[in-house]
Amino acid sequence: MVSTLGVAVVGFGWMGRVHTQAYIRLPHHFPRLSVRPELVAVADEVPGRAEEAAERYGFATAVRDWREVAADPRVQAVSIAAPNFLHREIGVAMARAGKHIWIEKPVGLTADDAREVAGAVAEAGVQGAVGFNYRNAPAVQTARAMIAAGEIGAVTHARIRLFSDYAAHPEGALTWRYERARGGSGVLGDLASHGVDLARFLLGEIDTLTADTAVFVPERARPTGATAGHTRATGGELGPVENEDYVSCLLRFASGARGVLEACRVSVGEQNTYGFEIHGTKGAVFWDFRRMGELGVSRGSAYQDQPVSTVYIGPGHGEYAAFQPGSANSMGYDDLKVIEAYHFMRSIAEGTAHGATLDDAVHSATVLDAMTRSADLGTWVSPG
Repeated sequence: MVSTLGVAVVGFGWMGRVHTQAYIRLPHHFPRLSVRPELVAVADEVPGRAEEAAERYGFATAVRDWREVAADPRVQAVSIAAPNFLHREIGVAMARAGKHIWIEKPVGLTADDAREVAGAVAEAGVQGAVGFNYRNAPAVQTARAMIAAGEIGAVTHARIRLFSDYAAHPEGALTWRYERARGGSGVLGDLASHGVDLARFLLGEIDTLTADTAVFVPERARPTGATAGHTRATGGELGPVENEDYVSCLLRFASGARGVLEACRVSVGEQNTYGFEIHGTKGAVFWDFRRMGELGVSRGSAYQDQPVSTVYIGPGHGEYAAFQPGSANSMGYDDLKVIEAYHFMRSIAEGTAHGATLDDAVHSATVLDAMTRSADLGTWVSPG
């Protein structure tokens, strides 16, 4: 028997919309799930935004103050898609109110923020999911299984890249994303957090690292009104960009493997160029988010001049069968968030964590803090 679960979304920018659409699509792709989300409330401080979301998507209630959501007995689970500097306060309050939470990465500004939210979730006995969506790609799930099965031998080295141009235009507005107090560590929290999660998900724990960071667009114009996404602004007062545009990091894994993680938000000519190359003693695997349903695979016994073949992901790989009936049919970004919603709802229904959790967020944030510390000190450091 299917039961309903009252859900709310706090913060209705682009990511709040993605979460909402994932809830709506969930019964279509996972009809056997024993719990079904019901859109109870949406909160956003920008005047009119929550009301517009309620009218468009069918939320029963629209409010400006997220505290009303925390106090609403109809709400049993909450998506937190507010800016980074609000993650800790909202996440802790929702957990203490007995709400399960699905919170976007990086879960605050520092590892201490992530630990505080994780601690509140554990103490309240609720479920906590985190928005590390790229691990949900069926090709990534397949690569993980291949690596674990030893199909490419022992992993020797890897490269993980996350390049984007969303902040490349010099007229990009000086929003909260570029302020240290509200946006944290810039591209580290925004993109490198995904890279760290992929690294751990595929290759295990990171032992030591050394990092370098840079700001390439040092000033931007302040916006004159409310913003959503990556808004452009002209004519406003110029202010300093306080956090990182770019990070490169050398990694040493506990397994002995080596890695390179590089992320940039101002890469002209790069649109969501996310992916990895993982080499082992007998082969390699390659993945590009922009060709999400393909996995480059080299394996065999030739070693030298061994070819790379393309595996087209299909039913039997991860959660692919919930979306498409045959190999090489395309999936998209929003589908990964549907899988994330599925893991969240399943965790609540079964009382056991599925998918990325607050513990994963703490591990990622700890590595990000270590990157910042390494860049400041100019030396190798250990996370933690």
